[in-house]
Amino acid sequence: MIKTIIFDFGDVFLTLDKSATLKHMKIHGATELSEELIKVNASYEKGLISSSEFVQLYITCFPKLTQDAFIEAWNSILIEFPAERLEFLKQLQASGKYTLILLSNTNALHIDWVKANIPIYEEFKSCFDQFYLSHEIHYRKPNRDIFEYVLNTNKLSPEETLFVDDTQDHILSAKTLGLHIWHLQAGKEEVVDLFSIKSDLF
Repeated sequence: MIKTIIFDFGDVFLTLDKSATLKHMKIHGATELSEELIKVNASYEKGLISSSEFVQLYITCFPKLTQDAFIEAWNSILIEFPAERLEFLKQLQASGKYTLILLSNTNALHIDWVKANIPIYEEFKSCFDQFYLSHEIHYRKPNRDIFEYVLNTNKLSPEETLFVDDTQDHILSAKTLGLHIWHLQAGKEEVVDLFSIKSDLF
Protein backbone atom coordinates (compact mmCIF):
# COMPACT_ATOMS: atom_id res chain seq x y z
CA MET A 1 0.00 0.00 0.00
CA ILE A 2 1.43 3.37 -1.04
CA LYS A 3 1.67 5.90 1.79
CA THR A 4 4.19 8.36 0.31
CA ILE A 5 4.55 9.79 -3.19
CA ILE A 6 7.82 11.45 -4.22
CA PHE A 7 7.47 13.68 -7.28
CA ASP A 8 10.05 15.19 -9.60
CA PHE A 9 9.40 18.81 -10.67
CA GLY A 10 10.57 19.37 -14.26
CA ASP A 11 8.46 17.67 -16.96
CA VAL A 12 6.22 16.25 -14.26
CA PHE A 13 4.68 19.55 -13.13
CA LEU A 14 6.76 22.24 -14.85
CA THR A 15 6.96 21.79 -18.63
CA LEU A 16 10.52 21.88 -19.98
CA ASP A 17 12.22 22.18 -23.35
CA LYS A 18 15.45 20.35 -22.57
CA SER A 19 17.05 21.22 -25.92
CA ALA A 20 16.44 24.96 -25.60
CA THR A 21 19.53 26.02 -23.68
CA LEU A 22 22.05 24.61 -26.14
CA LYS A 23 20.01 26.00 -29.06
CA HIS A 24 20.20 29.46 -27.53
CA MET A 25 23.89 29.14 -26.74
CA LYS A 26 24.75 28.07 -30.30
CA ILE A 27 23.71 31.54 -31.41
CA HIS A 28 26.69 32.79 -29.38
CA GLY A 29 29.17 30.20 -30.62
CA ALA A 30 28.66 27.52 -27.97
CA THR A 31 28.24 24.41 -30.09
CA GLU A 32 28.62 21.71 -27.44
CA LEU A 33 29.47 21.28 -23.78
CA SER A 34 32.78 19.79 -22.71
CA GLU A 35 32.97 17.06 -20.08
CA GLU A 36 34.35 19.69 -17.73
CA LEU A 37 31.29 21.93 -18.17
CA ILE A 38 28.95 18.98 -17.70
CA LYS A 39 30.67 18.37 -14.36
CA VAL A 40 30.29 22.07 -13.55
CA ASN A 41 26.55 21.80 -14.22
CA ALA A 42 26.31 18.88 -11.79
CA SER A 43 28.24 20.81 -9.14
CA TYR A 44 25.95 23.79 -9.60
CA GLU A 45 22.88 21.57 -9.23
CA LYS A 46 24.34 20.34 -5.94
CA GLY A 47 24.86 23.90 -4.74
CA LEU A 48 28.63 23.48 -4.59
CA ILE A 49 29.35 26.65 -6.56
CA SER A 50 27.55 30.00 -6.55
CA SER A 51 25.46 31.38 -9.40
CA SER A 52 28.04 34.10 -10.05
CA GLU A 53 30.85 31.53 -10.27
CA PHE A 54 28.73 29.35 -12.53
CA VAL A 55 27.91 32.18 -14.95
CA GLN A 56 31.53 33.35 -14.99
CA LEU A 57 32.76 29.86 -15.94
CA TYR A 58 30.46 29.83 -18.96
CA ILE A 59 31.23 33.30 -20.23
CA THR A 60 34.96 32.56 -19.81
CA CYS A 61 34.59 29.40 -21.92
CA PHE A 62 32.46 31.17 -24.54
CA PRO A 63 33.68 34.77 -24.91
CA LYS A 64 30.81 35.72 -27.24
CA LEU A 65 28.36 35.08 -24.39
CA THR A 66 27.42 37.96 -22.15
CA GLN A 67 26.15 37.35 -18.65
CA ASP A 68 22.59 38.31 -19.61
CA ALA A 69 22.65 36.20 -22.77
CA PHE A 70 23.84 33.15 -20.87
CA ILE A 71 21.25 33.50 -18.11
CA GLU A 72 18.53 33.89 -20.74
CA ALA A 73 19.80 30.76 -22.52
CA TRP A 74 20.13 28.83 -19.26
CA ASN A 75 16.56 29.61 -18.25
CA SER A 76 15.07 29.00 -21.71
CA ILE A 77 14.52 25.35 -20.75
CA LEU A 78 11.69 26.47 -18.43
CA ILE A 79 8.36 26.80 -20.24
CA GLU A 80 5.11 26.73 -18.25
CA PHE A 81 3.16 25.19 -15.38
CA PRO A 82 -0.25 23.94 -16.60
CA ALA A 83 -2.96 24.78 -14.08
CA GLU A 84 -4.54 21.32 -14.21
CA ARG A 85 -1.38 19.82 -12.72
CA LEU A 86 -1.64 22.11 -9.71
CA GLU A 87 -5.33 21.27 -9.31
CA PHE A 88 -4.48 17.57 -9.31
CA LEU A 89 -1.85 18.13 -6.63
CA LYS A 90 -4.20 20.23 -4.48
CA GLN A 91 -6.84 17.50 -4.63
CA LEU A 92 -4.23 14.91 -3.72
CA GLN A 93 -3.15 16.98 -0.73
CA ALA A 94 -6.74 17.59 0.34
CA SER A 95 -7.42 13.84 0.38
CA GLY A 96 -4.96 13.47 3.25
CA LYS A 97 -4.13 9.94 2.13
CA TYR A 98 -0.48 10.40 1.27
CA THR A 99 2.69 12.10 2.41
CA LEU A 100 3.77 14.24 -0.55
CA ILE A 101 7.43 14.98 -1.22
CA LEU A 102 9.09 16.94 -4.03
CA LEU A 103 12.59 15.84 -5.06
CA SER A 104 14.11 17.89 -7.87
CA ASN A 105 17.47 18.36 -9.52
CA THR A 106 17.53 22.11 -9.95
CA ASN A 107 19.60 25.21 -9.33
CA ALA A 108 19.33 28.73 -8.00
CA LEU A 109 19.01 30.46 -11.39
CA HIS A 110 16.15 28.20 -12.43
CA ILE A 111 14.31 28.59 -9.15
CA ASP A 112 14.75 32.37 -9.28
CA TRP A 113 13.16 32.34 -12.74
CA VAL A 114 10.30 30.13 -11.55
CA LYS A 115 9.60 32.40 -8.58
CA ALA A 116 9.52 35.44 -10.89
CA ASN A 117 7.50 33.91 -13.73
CA ILE A 118 5.28 31.15 -12.32
CA PRO A 119 2.67 32.82 -10.09
CA ILE A 120 1.44 29.52 -8.66
CA TYR A 121 4.89 28.38 -7.45
CA GLU A 122 4.36 29.17 -3.75
CA GLU A 123 0.92 27.54 -3.81
CA PHE A 124 2.49 24.52 -5.48
CA LYS A 125 5.25 24.35 -2.88
CA SER A 126 2.77 24.52 -0.03
CA CYS A 127 1.11 21.29 -1.19
CA PHE A 128 4.12 19.22 -0.14
CA ASP A 129 5.05 17.85 3.25
CA GLN A 130 8.72 18.07 2.26
CA PHE A 131 10.27 20.03 -0.61
CA TYR A 132 13.79 19.03 -1.59
CA LEU A 133 15.81 20.92 -4.20
CA SER A 134 19.20 19.47 -5.08
CA HIS A 135 21.10 22.73 -4.74
CA GLU A 136 19.74 23.21 -1.23
CA ILE A 137 20.40 19.71 0.12
CA HIS A 138 23.67 19.13 -1.81
CA TYR A 139 22.59 15.80 -3.24
CA ARG A 140 21.65 15.05 -6.83
CA LYS A 141 19.75 12.36 -8.71
CA PRO A 142 20.51 9.69 -9.86
CA ASN A 143 23.01 9.16 -7.03
CA ARG A 144 21.74 6.70 -4.43
CA ASP A 145 22.61 9.03 -1.56
CA ILE A 146 19.83 11.48 -2.43
CA PHE A 147 17.22 8.74 -2.18
CA GLU A 148 18.76 7.38 1.01
CA TYR A 149 18.67 10.89 2.45
CA VAL A 150 14.96 11.29 1.73
CA LEU A 151 14.07 7.80 2.94
CA ASN A 152 16.07 8.09 6.15
CA THR A 153 15.13 11.68 6.98
CA ASN A 154 11.42 10.92 6.64
CA LYS A 155 11.62 7.35 8.01
CA LEU A 156 10.00 5.98 4.87
CA SER A 157 9.49 2.38 3.91
CA PRO A 158 10.53 1.90 0.23
CA GLU A 159 7.75 -0.64 -0.39
CA GLU A 160 5.20 1.97 0.72
CA THR A 161 6.74 4.74 -1.42
CA LEU A 162 6.16 5.67 -5.07
CA PHE A 163 8.70 7.75 -6.99
CA VAL A 164 7.54 9.66 -10.10
CA ASP A 165 10.18 11.04 -12.50
CA ASP A 166 10.62 11.56 -16.24
CA THR A 167 14.31 10.54 -16.35
CA GLN A 168 15.22 6.89 -16.73
CA ASP A 169 18.49 7.04 -14.79
CA HIS A 170 16.69 8.51 -11.79
CA ILE A 171 14.00 5.86 -11.96
CA LEU A 172 16.48 3.00 -12.19
CA SER A 173 18.44 4.29 -9.21
CA ALA A 174 15.30 4.57 -7.07
CA LYS A 175 14.26 1.07 -8.10
CA THR A 176 17.51 -0.42 -6.75
CA LEU A 177 16.46 0.86 -3.31
CA GLY A 178 13.11 -0.88 -3.53
CA LEU A 179 10.88 2.10 -4.28
CA HIS A 180 7.88 1.69 -6.54
CA ILE A 181 8.39 3.75 -9.68
CA TRP A 182 6.57 5.52 -12.49
CA HIS A 183 8.79 6.57 -15.39
CA LEU A 184 6.48 9.29 -16.68
CA GLN A 185 6.85 9.81 -20.43
CA ALA A 186 6.83 13.59 -20.80
CA GLY A 187 4.68 14.73 -23.70
CA LYS A 188 2.85 11.39 -23.80
CA GLU A 189 1.66 10.97 -20.23
CA GLU A 190 0.31 13.39 -17.63
CA VAL A 191 0.85 13.35 -13.88
CA VAL A 192 -2.90 13.96 -13.47
CA ASP A 193 -3.45 10.41 -14.76
CA LEU A 194 -1.38 8.87 -11.97
CA PHE A 195 -4.17 6.79 -10.49
CA SER A 196 -5.31 5.33 -13.78
CA ILE A 197 -1.82 4.60 -15.11
CA LYS A 198 -0.54 3.14 -11.81
CA SER A 199 -3.85 1.69 -10.63
CA ASP A 200 -2.10 -1.53 -9.59
CA LEU A 201 -0.45 0.34 -6.71
CA PHE A 202 -3.52 1.98 -5.21
